[in-house]
Amino acid sequence: MSGPAIVWERRDRVLLITLNRPRQLNALNRDTVRELNALLVPADKDPALGCVVITGNDKAFAAGADIKEMQDKSYQAMARDDHFAEWETFARLRTPRIAAVNGYALGGGCELMLMCDFAIAGRSAKFGLPEIKLGVMPGMGGTQRLPRLVGRALAMDLILTGRMMDAAEALAAGLVARLVDDDAVVETALKAAETIAGYSKPATLLARDAVNRADEVSLSEGALFERRVFHSLFATEDQREGMAAFVEKRKPTFTGS
Repeated sequence: MSGPAIVWERRDRVLLITLNRPRQLNALNRDTVRELNALLVPADKDPALGCVVITGNDKAFAAGADIKEMQDKSYQAMARDDHFAEWETFARLRTPRIAAVNGYALGGGCELMLMCDFAIAGRSAKFGLPEIKLGVMPGMGGTQRLPRLVGRALAMDLILTGRMMDAAEALAAGLVARLVDDDAVVETALKAAETIAGYSKPATLLARDAVNRADEVSLSEGALFERRVFHSLFATEDQREGMAAFVEKRKPTFTGS
C-alpha cells in the first residue's frame, strides 16, 4: 500500500507540509488535495497557526498533476466530478502560505505554487505549464493566476509553447519572490514563515485579503477596501499592543485578539 500523499510537522506557530510522492516526482493526485484540505481547513481556523510552508524534495516540488489518474477519463466523468474543483478549497484558505520550491514545479505543481502567497526557490528550480504538450491546457487555475502575476504576454508564451522557465527568469518575471541556494530553500522559507507567524494574525489575514482584492477590483475600490480593513484592525488588542510597544520601544507580544 502507498503511504500518505503528504507528511507534516508543526513547529510552534508554523506548519511545514512536505509533498510525499517522490517516486512520482510528487505528481498531484486526488489524495494530495484531499489530505491537504483535511489538514488545512480546520487548521486555518486555529488562531495559534500563523503560517504554512509547503515543499517537495530535491528533485521536484511537484512535476504536475497525476496523468495516470486522468488518462482514461471521459469528458462526462471529468465534468461530473468537477475534476480539480477541490483545489479551490485550498486556494481559499486564509492563513499565509509559502511555497518552498526545489527542482521541477510544472503543470499542477506550478499551479499549486501560484495558490500560495509567494514562493522561495532554489537556483536550480524549473517552472512551467506544459499541459499543451499533452493535448490539454492548465486546469488548476494556471490560465487565471499566472497572467495576474507575470503579465499576459509571458503567460501566453509559457502556456502556448509549454516551455520551461529557469529560476533566474522566474525571479525577474515576479513568479518567485526570492532565490537562494538549493540546500537553503526550506530553511529560508521557515524563517520567513516564523517572521510572519510572529505578527498579529488578524493583521496578516487582512493584509492578504487586501492584496488579493487588487486582482478583482478597480484601484479606487481596492483602496477603499484597504482603508476599511485598516480601520477594522483598530478594534483588536493586537493593534493596541503593537502601537504601545512601538512607543515604549519594546518588542510587542501579539495574541491574535
